[in-house]
Amino acid sequence: MLVDLKASSLFTLEGKTAFLTGASGFLGRMFTRALLENGASVIAVGRSERLLKEAEQWKAKFGADRIHAVQVDMYDFKAFAERLEEVAAGHSVDVIINNAHELGPATGFNIPEGTLEKAPIEQWERNLAGGVYWPAMVIQKIGTTMKERHHGSIINVATMYGLVAPRPGLYAGTSFMNPPGYSASKAAMLAFTRYVASFWGPFNIRSNAIVPGPFSNTEDATPNAVASGDPFIDKLKGFTSLNRIGRPQELVGALLFLASDASSYVTGQAIIVDGGWTSV
Repeated sequence: MLVDLKASSLFTLEGKTAFLTGASGFLGRMFTRALLENGASVIAVGRSERLLKEAEQWKAKFGADRIHAVQVDMYDFKAFAERLEEVAAGHSVDVIINNAHELGPATGFNIPEGTLEKAPIEQWERNLAGGVYWPAMVIQKIGTTMKERHHGSIINVATMYGLVAPRPGLYAGTSFMNPPGYSASKAAMLAFTRYVASFWGPFNIRSNAIVPGPFSNTEDATPNAVASGDPFIDKLKGFTSLNRIGRPQELVGALLFLASDASSYVTGQAIIVDGGWTSV
């Protein structure tokens, strides 16, 4: 039996529909573009007005029929569940990408109140929403329809801090803080990834994770952005084997691999894209 081994065939997303949360965020915009560039239709989910503006640009470039924007406050679990049910009823989803996570003061990032000693329960709850509750809701509402069709790929976007702890010296003397709830929630996400792979593997559902390293949003106009000339960036670079931070497009290879049939026998795994941060 001849097998087509061309990359254009192995990695194609032609005819597939992808569901992506956090679509208008720092990494989400790159993920959306990559999915569209490689043939997928995208159900783009987010809570900001930016999503709708980005969606209009994507429609103009790729066609209105290939983008469906869903604006919803995912912290409103009832509203989010209703939107998920609408998507499940109206679309045949092939790929789920759980990417959304709030990286700001409300989840303890870069504020004195984000430390282990001071983090309030509200920060922990919001981090757990991004790492556990939202992915669980998506998989229950939309993943179940993939299970019924015996076809689908689930991709959870975690972090290197789900595998290793932040280095205290990296943050000492800076205004930056990586809160404990973020690490804990993303570690839970990796465990959940393996759980889904185990229980839904017999239904031909694959569940994997992408584990990014330092991808500091130096080009993003958000309150959590880091100025490109900030000394903190140099400190980040020094902890990687490649001596630099990652560029968003460098996550696309892992995304396309897991979303496409190129990874048809890969499940329960975490692909680490961290410039060597966790290797030494």
